[in-house]
Amino acid sequence: MREYTPKEIERKWQQAWQEARLHHTDEDESKPKYYALEQFPYPSGEGLHMGHMRVYSIGDVVARFRRMNGYRVLHPMGADAFGLPAENAAINRGINPREWTLSNMERIRKEQALIGASYDWDRYLGTCLPEYYKFTQWLFLLFYERGLAYRKKAFVNWCPDCNTVLANEQVEDGKCWRCDSEVTKKELEQWFLRITDYAERLLEGLDRLPDWPDKVRAMQRNWIGKSEGAHVTFTVPECDDEPVTVFTTRPDTLFGVTYMVVAPEHPLVPRLVKGKETEADVLAFIEQMKKQSEIERTSTEAEKVGLFTGAYAKHPLTGEKVPIWVANYVLMDYGTGAVMGVPAHDERDFQFASKYGLPIKAVIQPAAGEPLPEPLTEAYTEDGVLTRSGDFDGMPNRQAVKEIAKLLEERKQGGWTTTYRLRDWLISRQRYWGTPIPMIYCDSCGAVPVPKEQLPVMLPEDVVFDGKRNPLTTSDTFVQTTCPRCGNKARRETDTMDTFIDSSWYFMRYTDAQNEDEPFTPESAAKWLPVDEYIGGIEHAVLHLLYSRFFTKVLYDAGLVPVDEPFNSLLTQGMVLKDGFKMSKSKGNVVSPLEIIEKYGADTARLFILFAAPPDRDLEWSDSGVEGSYRFINRVWRLIAQHEALFAQDIPVQGEPQSGEAKELRRLMHQTIKKVTSEIGERSHFNTAISAIMELVNGLYAYPEHADRAVLKEALETLVVLLAPFVPHVTEELWQSMGKEGSVHRVDWPTYDEQALVLDEVEIAVQINGKVRDKLVVATDASREEVEKQALETERIQALIEGKTVRKVIVVPGKLVNIVAN
Repeated sequence: MREYTPKEIERKWQQAWQEARLHHTDEDESKPKYYALEQFPYPSGEGLHMGHMRVYSIGDVVARFRRMNGYRVLHPMGADAFGLPAENAAINRGINPREWTLSNMERIRKEQALIGASYDWDRYLGTCLPEYYKFTQWLFLLFYERGLAYRKKAFVNWCPDCNTVLANEQVEDGKCWRCDSEVTKKELEQWFLRITDYAERLLEGLDRLPDWPDKVRAMQRNWIGKSEGAHVTFTVPECDDEPVTVFTTRPDTLFGVTYMVVAPEHPLVPRLVKGKETEADVLAFIEQMKKQSEIERTSTEAEKVGLFTGAYAKHPLTGEKVPIWVANYVLMDYGTGAVMGVPAHDERDFQFASKYGLPIKAVIQPAAGEPLPEPLTEAYTEDGVLTRSGDFDGMPNRQAVKEIAKLLEERKQGGWTTTYRLRDWLISRQRYWGTPIPMIYCDSCGAVPVPKEQLPVMLPEDVVFDGKRNPLTTSDTFVQTTCPRCGNKARRETDTMDTFIDSSWYFMRYTDAQNEDEPFTPESAAKWLPVDEYIGGIEHAVLHLLYSRFFTKVLYDAGLVPVDEPFNSLLTQGMVLKDGFKMSKSKGNVVSPLEIIEKYGADTARLFILFAAPPDRDLEWSDSGVEGSYRFINRVWRLIAQHEALFAQDIPVQGEPQSGEAKELRRLMHQTIKKVTSEIGERSHFNTAISAIMELVNGLYAYPEHADRAVLKEALETLVVLLAPFVPHVTEELWQSMGKEGSVHRVDWPTYDEQALVLDEVEIAVQINGKVRDKLVVATDASREEVEKQALETERIQALIEGKTVRKVIVVPGKLVNIVAN
């Protein structure tokens, strides 16, 4: 018997598939379309890890299964190739990020091919390649033309020593991760996209995504953060009645306001403290806040710290003086940058007021029972009736919510409104390795977009990577240009785009990846979009998926795509764990996919990773589990090899099998087809599909040699076809060894026969007084009387009821007979 040699077999078939272009996208529009997509990888220096192996294996099963079911399938791959790690590598290694990235991309492509993934490599894209980022810039200009891209000042993390902006994750304990300098907040001109214009549509669209995990939809809803309430406008008399607007979901508590808090960054603060005793302390506090990240300031564990400005606002309904404070927990970029303090009816406000000795005024009392104690020992946040609230006294507070908002609107001091936690998307990055923003600044014309015919704005090579500044600013050939409108000297934008931009539309580019004139044509987008199954990690549940949905809606409005939601179904795979922890070098528990492929073959690695757990659950790595998968493949290999002579014979099917063994094997085969089809196509439960195939293998090993050979041959062929999406190389080899023409991956998926699933006989339990005493095999169509007669006539039952009177016989068809006797 020929030995199973995975390395030799896998190398052979990967080369054969490539030469035959087996995985080239089928363009036959008479077939239904299916777009299967896994999130593309970042080409790091470490190559593929087990998380990649898992997501690619899952996606490949989906793609292969759909092809075999008669679909034209788009299954592409690429690289999310821009980003800070490449730039850091360039600084550390003294090479250009392009060189480092392209070498990593090539290595990862080879590793993906080793897995046996059925990608259409003709559609491969890298976001760092000019032929791709040309159209990223093209789309930016589309957003700009539609009024969705704009520039404004914003606070950023600034390292004065490196002379550069830092992402939040690069600030460690308030210091620069690279040089350990104190990080400050600096206001810079930045580019934004108006994602807030689409907040309501992004929220509404989630209700049309039933095949997304509930957890992901909930995370997006929370991120968008829709709130209904009232805007309330206070004024500051000493600053020429400057308005300060707050948003509150509880306008019913407006008469309980005893203080106001504004963000340290609020533009009014310098005027509030100017010339006051508080000025020096408040300005020092502002500088201190600039060194803290938003996460640090708003953490639930962070202490709430504030200072009185010495200024007062005027209450819009009572005219009372309201002291204005600055505090760490209010951010300028969230809400209006100001909040009203109602300590009697808000827990956070109560803690802050108690800490600083601010007044606490209860304006809601329980509708029944004891009134609130004076002074309050905690905030009262339940419903009740208003008190100390002017004309609203005695009104239920829920009713007062809208009534007070209505009064504010009548007085032009606020009114009912809807707000969102979502903020416009800041896309500027002071980095080299990203898509250049295609804008030019002219002293005469201002900000001017680069004409589309001049795209791409290429990344220059003559830059300095010293870690001290944005490298693009060091290239005079890049920065110095001419204005496309007036022809005068001008300078280019030196910011590059957030890399989330690149991944917000790559799935659209795949539909027309070779197009040199447009990102894609509307016709190609209509041919493939939306993605039918999108597979990737839960860590991208909010930003990447939200941004991709935003891009799709904008391009839908522009008439470029036929849908406003990009992904029909979303599968978020769990992590791969070892010893209970996520694999990481720091824990020393990393297992490399390449090591497993080298030792056992890609088919074994795929089978284990698909069998060990449902795809949406975490998977615990098990060396014994890998060995078990290898043994199973060998078991299938031996099973086919044992019957090689059978495949050389022309054995016609002789109608309905006659023997009980043949009928049972045929029933098991059709049962397996039904189970595997359902588990892959409807539930994505690959582990239970594989389990069903394993039961079929057990049935085939138990099948007697003398039984119906036509049924045996059909079942063996069906076994190989059902296994093909999971272990593509070995099944291709076995298919060839059976003497079959063409690829097993182009065979029609088997269908099951409902009639074959019907049992001729069934085993039932025979009970006496509720206890099982025997088992009985009866015809499935036997009548109650026949079943009762058979049960009472068995030798064991007769012996057990001898001398007793049978009072009753209960027959549950297909399950049991219970004899009541005493």
